[in-house]
Amino acid sequence: PLVLISMTFPALLLPSQDNRWVTSRLSTLQLWTVNQITKQIMMPLDKKGHKWALILTSLMVFLLLINLLGLLPYTFTPTTQLSMSLALAFPLWLATLLTGLRNQPSTTLGHLLPEGTPTPLIPALVLIETTSLLIRPIALGVRLTANLTAGHLLIQLISTATISLMTTMPVVSLLTFLILLLLTILEVAVAMIQAYVFVLLLSLYLQENI
Repeated sequence: PLVLISMTFPALLLPSQDNRWVTSRLSTLQLWTVNQITKQIMMPLDKKGHKWALILTSLMVFLLLINLLGLLPYTFTPTTQLSMSLALAFPLWLATLLTGLRNQPSTTLGHLLPEGTPTPLIPALVLIETTSLLIRPIALGVRLTANLTAGHLLIQLISTATISLMTTMPVVSLLTFLILLLLTILEVAVAMIQAYVFVLLLSLYLQENI
């Protein structure tokens, strides 16, 4: 029942812009970060795709905050649930596909059959390409969930080992603690990279269809 609260809470941490000319360092940093994210996401897209800037940047900031806040002790990461990752991936992938079918149906359907394919292979290739197209949203959701879940499980296992070895083997416990520290730094990087990869792949799917 608290998942909705945990999903909406990160938004409260962002400072809201007001009408004053003078801004704080925090709001300046926020604006610079959002600009950099938008620039990075929009780079592979044509000008037609720039109207998607708001939704893709919002998704990136949303995933970034949820993934990073989920690394805090006694918290829950909603993106480790496949239901949420697929609920984000499927509608957005479908939107990119429908955009392509509406704007350039022949080109979008042409992706299902590579140029110069021998005639006997046409039915098999169409089937393979259709399957790979339909698997995309599942791959998007599973990639995000699996990477985060694996990292959280490793942190859980190593931290449990560190605590249990503290009394019996303090030297080994110290070594496992150092591994835990390095793994936590790695997980912070993974949390940021997975949010970026999710949105980047969506933008590449969009570029195919515009």
